[in-house]
Amino acid sequence: METLLNNQMLHGGDYNPDQWLDRPDILKKDIELMKQAHINCVSVGIFAWSSLEPEEGHYTFEWLERVIDSLYENGIYTVLATPSGARPVWMAHKYPEVLRVDETLHRNRMGARHNHCYTSPVYREKVWEMNRRLAEAFGSHPGVLLWHISNEYGGACYCPLCQAEFRSWLKQKYGTLEALNKAWWAPFWSHTYTDWAQIEAPGPRGEQLLHGLVLDWRRFVTSRTVDFCDWEKQAIRAGGSSLPVTTNLMGFYYDLDYTKFRDVLDIASWDNYPAWRTEENDVQTAIHTAMTHDLMRCVKFAPFLMMESTPSQVNWRDVNRLKAPGLHELASLQAVAHGSNSVQYFQWRQSRGASEKFHGAVVDHYGESDTRVFGEVAHLGERLEGLAALCHSNVKPEVAILFDRENEWALDAACGPRNGAMHYEQTIESHYQAFWRMGVGVDLVCEADDLSGYKLVIAPMLYLHRAGIAAKLRSFTANGGTLIGTYWSGLVDENDLCFEGATPGEGLTEIYGLRTEEIDGLRDEDCNHMIWNGKTYQLRELCELERLSGAEQLACYSDDFYAGKPALTVNHFGSGAAYFLAARAEDAFYHDFYGMLVRQMGIRPALGSTALPDGVTAGLRLAANGTSYVTVQNFTEQLVCFPLEEPMKNLENGCIGDSVTLQPYGIMFLTK
Repeated sequence: METLLNNQMLHGGDYNPDQWLDRPDILKKDIELMKQAHINCVSVGIFAWSSLEPEEGHYTFEWLERVIDSLYENGIYTVLATPSGARPVWMAHKYPEVLRVDETLHRNRMGARHNHCYTSPVYREKVWEMNRRLAEAFGSHPGVLLWHISNEYGGACYCPLCQAEFRSWLKQKYGTLEALNKAWWAPFWSHTYTDWAQIEAPGPRGEQLLHGLVLDWRRFVTSRTVDFCDWEKQAIRAGGSSLPVTTNLMGFYYDLDYTKFRDVLDIASWDNYPAWRTEENDVQTAIHTAMTHDLMRCVKFAPFLMMESTPSQVNWRDVNRLKAPGLHELASLQAVAHGSNSVQYFQWRQSRGASEKFHGAVVDHYGESDTRVFGEVAHLGERLEGLAALCHSNVKPEVAILFDRENEWALDAACGPRNGAMHYEQTIESHYQAFWRMGVGVDLVCEADDLSGYKLVIAPMLYLHRAGIAAKLRSFTANGGTLIGTYWSGLVDENDLCFEGATPGEGLTEIYGLRTEEIDGLRDEDCNHMIWNGKTYQLRELCELERLSGAEQLACYSDDFYAGKPALTVNHFGSGAAYFLAARAEDAFYHDFYGMLVRQMGIRPALGSTALPDGVTAGLRLAANGTSYVTVQNFTEQLVCFPLEEPMKNLENGCIGDSVTLQPYGIMFLTK
C-alpha cells in the first residue's frame, strides 16, 4: 500500500476530462492548476463509457491515452476507473434487460446511474469486454497506479434473472425445500414452499414478514454485488493487468455487507461526506466520521484510501453548508489519523450541467486558483507531502466494538420491542464516543473476525448469532479478555430463529452469569435511572430484566416495578471478565464506565494520561519499526492549550515541546 506512489500520500480527486474534450484549453489549464494544488493523482473514467464506446463495438480510447500521458508527463498519476457505474444510452435501448427491475416488479427506464442488473449476461459481457480492453491498453502504463472498479455499488434488481439466481443461491445454501422451510419457519401463516419456483424476493406487494427470507435476500444482494465486483476484477486480470484494485464504498451504507468485499479488494476505499456545521457544534459529526473511518479501515484491517470528499460543500442535502476556514484541512487529515493514505475529492472541476454542476470542487466555474477553496486545497497538498512517513504505519487498537451488518438487518426486521426505533448504529456510536473522547483507538469488527488480539471487546445488541460467534466470545473471555454485553443479545441464530432455553443463547448465560427474563420497550419520553459509583445515569429505550446466576450486581434500576433489579453486572469467567449492561444508558455513563476500564486494564490512550479538552481527540498510528505517530485534533472553534505527559516532537517542524496549542479546527502530528 505504501509503495503506491513512491511512499507519498495520495492527493487528488475525480477528474472528468471526457466532459471537456472539445476544450483543449481547459485540459491544459487543468494540468497547470493541479500542479499548483500539489495534486499527485486523479481518478479518471468513472462515468466515461459513452466516450470510451460511443457505439456498440466502436472503442475510442485515444483521448484517454492522451490524458493519461499528459498527466504522467507532469508528475500526476492516474487511478483508472472501470465505467460500469453508468451504462451508455445505446446499450439500454438495444438491450433493455440490462436495466433494473424495482421491488414493485417494474423495469426502470434509461436514466440516472446505478440502474443496471448485476445478473444480466449482456451487461456482464459488455463490462468484461470494456474492462479487458482497458487493462490491455493501460494496465502497464507507468502513470497508472491502481484500478477503481465501478462506483459506489448499491441497490438491488428484482428481474426474473435475479429471482432465478436467488433461487439457485438458496438451493446451494439449503439443499432441500424441507431445510429451507425449517430455517425460515415457513409454516407460520401457512407459507410453506412446495416448489422452488414459488420463492420470490421480498417486496411491498408480497412477502415481507418471513424474516428468514428477508435476511437471505439481503445476503444474496451482497453476494451478487460482490460477485459482480469480482467479475470486473477478473476481466482486468484477463487483460493482463496485475495492478491493485479498489472500489469506493460508502461507510455505513445499509444495503451491503462490506466485509464480504474483503477478499476481492486489494485496498479498501470509501467516499466521505460528513454533514459539517449542521449541529450545535461539530464534535458529534467528528465522532461519527471517525467511527466510519475505523469501520472502513477494518474492511481490510490495513491503511485505506479516502477516495472522495468535498473540498467545500455537497449539493444533495436539504441544506448544504460551506466548510469554515480550516475545517477542510482538519476533516481531511482526520482520515489520515484513522489510517487513510490519501485525501481525494469529488470533484476536481465543476461540470457545467446536470445534477452535480453545483457540487463542490477544487476548481469552480470561475476556473482560477485565487479562491478560498483552491487555496486551502493547495495548502493541504503541500502539508501532505511532509507526512509521507505515515504511509508506513497503521492503526492497531486494543479495543474492538462488534458491529455486524447481518445482525442489524435481523434486528431491524424483528417485530418488537420498539418497532422502527431500535437505533443499533446510534448505540454503537454511543459506546464508541467514549473512546474517541479519551483518545483510545477502536476497531469495528464483525462476527466473522478474529477477536483474540484485543484486550476489550464490546458487543452491543448482538441480537443475531452467526455460526461460531458464541465460541469466540467464550474463548476470548476465558483466555483473559474483558467482554461487554448488553440488552437484546443472543436471541436468534443465523436464520433468525429464536434460541430455545435461556438467553443470551449458545451458552452466553454462563459467560455473563445471568439469564434474560423480560425486556421493557420505553417510549421516547420515558426514562429510568441507575446509580453507579455514586452517580445517577439516565436509561432509555430498552430496559431488560435479568435473573442472576453467579454475576455480581454493580448497579440496579431506580424506577418502575423492576426497581432494584440488576442494570449492570460483572461475572468472572475463566481468566477474564464479562460485564452486562441491561439498558441503553446516556453517553456520560459510557464515558465514566469505559474510562474506569481503560485505567484498570492498562489500555494506553494515544497521549497517555493527558486529559483531553472537550472536542479534542488524539489518534495513534504505529509503524512496523516501532515509531508512533500521534495526531491531535481540535474540532472546536476555540483555541485549546494543554500539557503533555512527556515531551514530543512535532513531525512537521521538528520542534520538541511539552504542551499542545491548537488553533480552532487545528490538527498536529507528533512523534517521540
